[in-house]
Amino acid sequence: MNDIIFLIFLTFLPFLELRASIPYGILVLDMHFVPVFFICVLTNMVLGPIVYLLLDKVMHLRFSWMRNLYDKYVQRTQRRIHGAVERWGELGVALFIGVPLPGSGSYSGALGSYVIGLGFKKFVIANIFGNLIAGTVVTIVSLTGGGLANWFIKII
Repeated sequence: MNDIIFLIFLTFLPFLELRASIPYGILVLDMHFVPVFFICVLTNMVLGPIVYLLLDKVMHLRFSWMRNLYDKYVQRTQRRIHGAVERWGELGVALFIGVPLPGSGSYSGALGSYVIGLGFKKFVIANIFGNLIAGTVVTIVSLTGGGLANWFIKII
């Protein structure tokens, strides 16, 4: 049970998310990949909407400096890219979340979706698909490249 709680905790950490928790669960904790995949992906799927809603609440607070910054940059950006967001929004965000690179994931996907004006429901759909993509890729790499990953971890 402690291993599962630790995987959830590791998944909630910014910049790590399931990109770190899946390999950790498979390679370090020596857990079977199926429960690791489901625990980490579901945790990450829950994380995205929480971050999006928190951003929405914070941005609507009435701090004058924050409101000015928001009006100046975020709303201007939203107006400029509205057409592209309508055309590629969900797919683009899903791919951004799904490509397991540093800086991509549910935290940055939620922030980016909020800034570009992608609605909450569209973000949730993109978040689900993006996390399924990322979880699948990271699990496959962990299962097939575990020896290589261990080699790099031991060297560093």
